[in-house]
Amino acid sequence: MTIFASLLMPSQDTSFARLVSLACHDLRTPLATIYGFARTIQRAEPAGGTLARYIEMIVAASGEMTDLLEELAVVARIEAERYEPVLAPVDTLELVREALPGTEGQGVEVETDSDAVVRSLIAFADCARKHGGVESVSAVVDGTEVRLSPIEPRCAGVIMGDELKDLGAAVAHRVLRALHAEVQLDGEELRISLAASPGS
Repeated sequence: MTIFASLLMPSQDTSFARLVSLACHDLRTPLATIYGFARTIQRAEPAGGTLARYIEMIVAASGEMTDLLEELAVVARIEAERYEPVLAPVDTLELVREALPGTEGQGVEVETDSDAVVRSLIAFADCARKHGGVESVSAVVDGTEVRLSPIEPRCAGVIMGDELKDLGAAVAHRVLRALHAEVQLDGEELRISLAASPGS
């Protein structure tokens, strides 16, 4: 191939982020097939039997795998600088209550990607329970700041992304950073400051 011909050809993205993105895309089809057939069998199988319980486990695991692939795909887009959040105005208290019902406090309007923030908050709460051993995580909203607690000391490195042991928490940090939010650990509280508007 001549140099001139190579200049005319579009450049190929061989980055690791692109590889992850392709893997996520290609894995979705077989996973959707597994989920679809499992749901079909689930509808036909009487409830309460051993087979029904196994099928229920397959359906649940397929759903978890789908969520994990989506998380990886989001990271790949962020790393490749192709992440395009869907921004819309939302009240911070209503936003956090969607992730953690029972949240108290005073909200304000911000412009952000609600679905991405909700997934991130759920991921942080799941991480605190899984790696910190707490039964439940509560949240308080104060304007643009969200405070999650309790965060046990043994969970601190994981929930802050310093120890890569939890995919959800690691992705949440990258997503929130892409949304210009700040995440800090203050004792047993995880403080998340949401940007009032993009780039602020």
